[in-house]
Amino acid sequence: MAAIKHLFNEIHYEMLSKLAEGGMGVVYEAVQLGVGNFRKIVAVKLIREEFSAIEQFQKNFIGEARLVADLIHTNIVQTYHLGQVGGQYFMVMEFVRGVNLEVFLDKHRELNRPIPVDLAAFIVSRVARGLAYAHQKCDREGRHLNIVHRDIGPKNVLMAHEGDVKLTDFGIAKALDLMYNEEGKVIAGKDEYLSPEQANYAVTDARADLFPLGIVLTELLLGKNIFRSPDRAQSRRNILTMPIPQFSTLRPEISPKLEAIIQKALTRDRDKRYQSAFDMLTDLEMCLYGQGYGPTNEKLGVYLKELFGIKELGGTSVSSRPPYPTPLR
Repeated sequence: MAAIKHLFNEIHYEMLSKLAEGGMGVVYEAVQLGVGNFRKIVAVKLIREEFSAIEQFQKNFIGEARLVADLIHTNIVQTYHLGQVGGQYFMVMEFVRGVNLEVFLDKHRELNRPIPVDLAAFIVSRVARGLAYAHQKCDREGRHLNIVHRDIGPKNVLMAHEGDVKLTDFGIAKALDLMYNEEGKVIAGKDEYLSPEQANYAVTDARADLFPLGIVLTELLLGKNIFRSPDRAQSRRNILTMPIPQFSTLRPEISPKLEAIIQKALTRDRDKRYQSAFDMLTDLEMCLYGQGYGPTNEKLGVYLKELFGIKELGGTSVSSRPPYPTPLR
């Protein structure tokens, strides 16, 4: 850590603490320093030196940075800078002080407390909103980028203590001319959050992000991922063949409108699934707000603070649990 601090001090970043660590990289909380005592809290994703030296890994990491640099949306974690220091590549990102969705789920399991249905639907609607933006993104020449995230899951959804919901980690995303991928040869994504086409090694399009978004919604509602198995291959088989239940029989508070949204999102035939994240977002918002007032960022923020016992110090929310996913597993 001392060596890392010294390297980053030379380029005006003060490394504060480690947020997450994986086999290939580390995410730090840091302060970006500038003239006039300028200070900005950021997150720095640093790739280990041995992986920074691998050409294909460099291409993937640079591709991710180039992709997300222009994804400027309130429901997507923003990336500010890509750099190299001491032979290691790093990415400077928006710092989200809060929790990720996996921590949120774990806390409810610990308390044996169900997540309110409206907040579950609201959280997923904000992810759908970010996906709708990313899926429609074009480059400067007006070419559609055909972005597919391919790793939708609780670890990659961050929630600020103020209630903002943000999608992160486009590390295995694919996009026109930007990201390397071997669809047809390897499976990108986590086994229990795949779309059927991912599990079948098929070439994906944006609809592949909507099936796992449906899985995330049902996990928030039920407190468990119904497709998950201790055996990874069985999780994939469940994605492909397990009968999809009527979720309102498992949780009676699920309304017929929400049930219909879930069933459509979890349709295995992608031609009969939601055809866009915008369509899914629209249905979720009609379900949430069709009768008038519904959940907001502020309502989610109040709920998060109560759930985690968060206190406000000097206007900044304080929590011991960082939201960032383990980088580059």
